[in-house]
Amino acid sequence: FPFPYTPYRIQEQFMEALYGALEAGRVGIFESPTGTGKSLSLICGALSWLRDWEEKRRQEEARLLALGAGGQDGLTPQQARPGSADTAGEPDWVTAFVQKKEERDMVDKLKEEQIRRKKREDRLEKIRHNVQLKYAAKRKRCEEDEAKRLLQLSKEALSQGAGEGVLDQLDHNEEELILAEYESDDEKKVVSGLEEDDDDLEEEHVTKIYYCSRTHSQLSQFVREVQKSPFGKDTRLVSLGSRQNLCVNEEVRRLGALQLINDRCMEMQKNKHEKKSDEQNEGKQRRVSRTVCPFYSYEQMQFLRDEVLVEVKDIEQLVSLGRETKACPYYGSRFAIPAAQLVVLPYQMLLHEPTRNAAGIKLKDQVVIIDEAHNLIDTITCIHSAEVSGSQLCCAHSQLSQYMERYRKRLKAKNLMYIKQILYLLERFVAMLGGNVNQNPGCQAVSQTGTVLKSINDFLFQSQIDNINLFKVQRYCEKSLISRKLFGFVERYGGPASAVKTNKENQKLAGLQNFLLTLQQGSDKEGTPQSHPVEAEHNQLQTASPLMQIEGFLSALTNANQDGRVILDRQGTVGQSSLKFLLLNPAVHFAKVVEECRAVIIAGGTMQPVADFREQLLCYAGVDSARVVEFSCGHVIPPENILPIILCSGPSNQQLEFTYQTRDLPQMMDETGRILCNLCTVIPGGVVCFFPSYEYEKQVYGHWEKTGLLSRLAAKKKIFQEPRKANQVEQVLVEYAKCIKRCSQTGGQMTGALLLSVVGGKMSEGINFSDDLGRCVIMVGMPYPNIRSPELQEKMTWLDKTRPRAAGQAPSRVLIENLCMKAVNQSIGRAIRHQKDFASILLLDHRYARPAIFNKLPQWIRERTQVKLAFGSAFAELRKFHRGKLDAL
Repeated sequence: FPFPYTPYRIQEQFMEALYGALEAGRVGIFESPTGTGKSLSLICGALSWLRDWEEKRRQEEARLLALGAGGQDGLTPQQARPGSADTAGEPDWVTAFVQKKEERDMVDKLKEEQIRRKKREDRLEKIRHNVQLKYAAKRKRCEEDEAKRLLQLSKEALSQGAGEGVLDQLDHNEEELILAEYESDDEKKVVSGLEEDDDDLEEEHVTKIYYCSRTHSQLSQFVREVQKSPFGKDTRLVSLGSRQNLCVNEEVRRLGALQLINDRCMEMQKNKHEKKSDEQNEGKQRRVSRTVCPFYSYEQMQFLRDEVLVEVKDIEQLVSLGRETKACPYYGSRFAIPAAQLVVLPYQMLLHEPTRNAAGIKLKDQVVIIDEAHNLIDTITCIHSAEVSGSQLCCAHSQLSQYMERYRKRLKAKNLMYIKQILYLLERFVAMLGGNVNQNPGCQAVSQTGTVLKSINDFLFQSQIDNINLFKVQRYCEKSLISRKLFGFVERYGGPASAVKTNKENQKLAGLQNFLLTLQQGSDKEGTPQSHPVEAEHNQLQTASPLMQIEGFLSALTNANQDGRVILDRQGTVGQSSLKFLLLNPAVHFAKVVEECRAVIIAGGTMQPVADFREQLLCYAGVDSARVVEFSCGHVIPPENILPIILCSGPSNQQLEFTYQTRDLPQMMDETGRILCNLCTVIPGGVVCFFPSYEYEKQVYGHWEKTGLLSRLAAKKKIFQEPRKANQVEQVLVEYAKCIKRCSQTGGQMTGALLLSVVGGKMSEGINFSDDLGRCVIMVGMPYPNIRSPELQEKMTWLDKTRPRAAGQAPSRVLIENLCMKAVNQSIGRAIRHQKDFASILLLDHRYARPAIFNKLPQWIRERTQVKLAFGSAFAELRKFHRGKLDAL
């Protein structure tokens, strides 16, 4: 395997296993701890396979072409199509003729492919070497821009002379808000913008690798690794992202919310295609003021596509290239997919089928690598779940009925029919929450509060909407862009600032404004002080069109009955209540991926407990267990660089067991404090201590404050708490790091800093506490999920119904343990980030020593873990470990 430096032995093993899995078309679960150079191993292993595979294809093609050119029967009928001839019982000469024809067709097809490929390679070569070509393209653009500007100026000069033109203009603006004529599915005419002039865009999809990860920063990091690797120069790589990340049209970017950006972009394209057809029907003078996106230009996007394929670029580079060339990076990068060898994209784009199809991703016989996949099950569940609140439902209903009233005369029958159906759906949904859609949701109290779960079918029947075809309504929403039009309408009339012409309408619209205002105030007024932090986000969502949220919920209802549940959450008022769709069986959405792909690799730093993936995803997705391979490699650090200890009791011999019943006892909280006090004297640098929840962390902190323990701790290490708000995390981390650095330089009383964090919070994933930032990671208790949550209970019941008991344990019990240990493994994986790093890991709870739990720790930690019954011996070990390391430094 080509590699930028001498690989570790485990990297070689990793690449060999990966190569084998790809070659054999397996589904692989690969675990490689952070710091072992996982990305590089993935890149070099997978791309080596791809290169060899392409070489094999080439040789095979050459062989067939040579045969075709020689015109001799290179293949005897038996070789080429074993068993097909005899079964039909046809005479030999017929078989031979058919055989010949098939061979000839095959050869022709190969020749065509070769010509196409040659064309593409030449084009890219030319761009690589020809700088002038670039400048020519640029100059042409500048000239076009200049011409446009002059034209615009002269138009404006003309229109100043004509006053009445301005009045018309107002109406044109409003024209955009009216729904275009909608042809339903039966009358569909195929009209797509790209059909006419884009023959050379329709390229065949070459065999490629789709690499996905969770965040854009992880993807950019991966692209940088590719650039550094031996494959960096000659791999055709494309980075895909959402419009939010890739759009370069400032006016659209400013909209902020993803859904608004998407809708606006689609609308501009639609305008572009309509412009074409409008120019042909000059008679219709109506639609003049349609905006089209200046970046959606076909030539420029072709140019961008080729630029992308020539040289590996990450998202940032792609966007700045788009700005420079005045081409849309979002579409330009999509055009590059067919010819690319490596496509880098976020989870959502690959795992959500509608998004996948929209992006033009074809998975047939391709390779998919899902990195950072420890959260894969949750991710799939999240992507396909949806929630709408009572106030959103009422708000959408009010907006839509006002919209229908205002434009009733202008809307076609088809449109009215669908709008009425949507209004009916909204009305029924609110009724299910126990409210009336025509009253202010903030003032309607709910009679029976609580949470009810229903299967999809029950929900449809009980809300009396089982006679509506949800698939058609969903398609209507997508095609007619109704939520975008509604947003425009509310933007125009919803805000207090807009003045409207006639009195009569004024009353109507003033009514609407008051209603919208009361809605907003309603949700603010009723929101009790202790209500969730989500409240603020909800208000933001309300400003974007609430119909957008509801469309997501509608599409969730089209899942199969057994795979999901609808949760009716009835709180104080209708406005605060919500409908939520919960996906129970994520495998249904993953099955498609596994079936179509040649091979799927699920990789991550800590994949333990692997059983989760096997059981919940792969079994249900119908993957034959023989197709699944597992690979877990050790760590690159020497065994003496890590000291994991399971501690069963504290300094005053109090047994450590943090269950819901015992963890609130003062003696447990005192004991935890004493352990930390002792440790902070012997451990240099940073100590990160994880609590099972924010609430518990706050409670313990408060208790220590009262007992004076906190000030004793603070004398040794400066104490930091993980903030709840995501935007404050960065600052806390910077302060924490600064403090540790200061202490290590100055010496003295303070030995560093102590960071109190929360499992599953902002710090337990994706953040590196390498070197002095994390010399010891402490886990207080076992972070079991909240068993009282209705979602979890439903999932447990469902698992018990559908899965057999394993090793005498109920599947629901296993699920709870797996969720807990997954969280633990993520958190303790924050320390030890490279080969020379060292740290101690302390698990405070005697239950960690139970075999069922203990075996779910990652192998490289498990092998080195000591179980200590008494605090004394554990303390001695820790002191020896850290003293030894300090002397070695």
